[in-house]
Amino acid sequence: MTLHTIAFLNNKGGVGKTTLVYHLAWMFAELGYRVVAADLDPQANLTSMFLDEGIVEEMWSEHKKRRTIAGCLLPLQEGVGDVGTPYVARVAKNLGLGLVVGDLKLATVEDELSSQWSDCLSGKPRAFRVITAFWRLLEKAAQQLQGRHGEPTLVLIDVGPSLGALNRAALIAATDVVIPLMPDLYSLQGLDNLVPTLNNWRKEWKQRLKVGQDEKIDIDISLPSGAMKLLGYVALQHQVRLSQPVQAYERWLNRIPEAYRKNLTKDTSTPTGSSTRSTSPCPATPDKDTYCLAQLKHYRSLMPLAQDARKPIFHLTYADGALGGHLKAAKDCGQDFRALAQAIAEGCSLPWPAVAP
Repeated sequence: MTLHTIAFLNNKGGVGKTTLVYHLAWMFAELGYRVVAADLDPQANLTSMFLDEGIVEEMWSEHKKRRTIAGCLLPLQEGVGDVGTPYVARVAKNLGLGLVVGDLKLATVEDELSSQWSDCLSGKPRAFRVITAFWRLLEKAAQQLQGRHGEPTLVLIDVGPSLGALNRAALIAATDVVIPLMPDLYSLQGLDNLVPTLNNWRKEWKQRLKVGQDEKIDIDISLPSGAMKLLGYVALQHQVRLSQPVQAYERWLNRIPEAYRKNLTKDTSTPTGSSTRSTSPCPATPDKDTYCLAQLKHYRSLMPLAQDARKPIFHLTYADGALGGHLKAAKDCGQDFRALAQAIAEGCSLPWPAVAP
């Protein structure tokens, strides 16, 4: 099984990251991929989009048998075993789409993830077990969803708006990273923290990986590469307000390519000069930027309809309340996410379409 893990990260909240992961999970599954949507955000927003509140409450009801990401970590936390086999909630009958259920209790592991990070340098097996727990959970989840016909298996990882120990452990499990951005001051300033932090995590994990692969240390677990290769960014449109002139939106939008490239020079996931994109002139707008994977609209009133119907926007029908222009917008949304899925697949060197006809 070939496993591709893609994390969606921004240390600023409210940029539409979870909505992005949710719709991409559906789209990739419809295109023939086996998809695991992994909710590694302690706020569990991705889980709330996929599952009804009553189902989530039931999964959270038993402390010792929680069918969630936190429940799988419990044996390791308590020192009575390794990570458990994750429960993968199947969210579509005819698609290879599953959810690793999120949990608010996930926040309780942050302190241990922080302390065990330094212990990896001492070659302590338990430290490696704790730090790579997410990676091994995602491997197990993907194995449960593995198809019989060679479909590529894809894990989409949703994380919270943080650059702490929890997200560091989640990101070393990622082969690739996509950065969702809003066209505003805060998203652009956030890049100054985000890219250098990813570089540090990548460098520090490489040091620990070398220790873990030392033949003198008995670590009988799978260790992730921690590649964290930056695929590019997705520009997500603000909800337009009457008090917000279009010119102000476009001004921030057009500053994204320069801000992204400025930080890309600090990125070590790709050797300097190995990509023609890194040496190309900075474009004036994102629509001409090869690092821009997509510009997505804010679908305003369609999102509440999709949440009520427990389906992505591009599945909305007349019966769901998508009337007239709303129905056309829903179809446009499908085209936008298909194009984005293709851009991500190409960046990850995944087959397109997923399975040859």
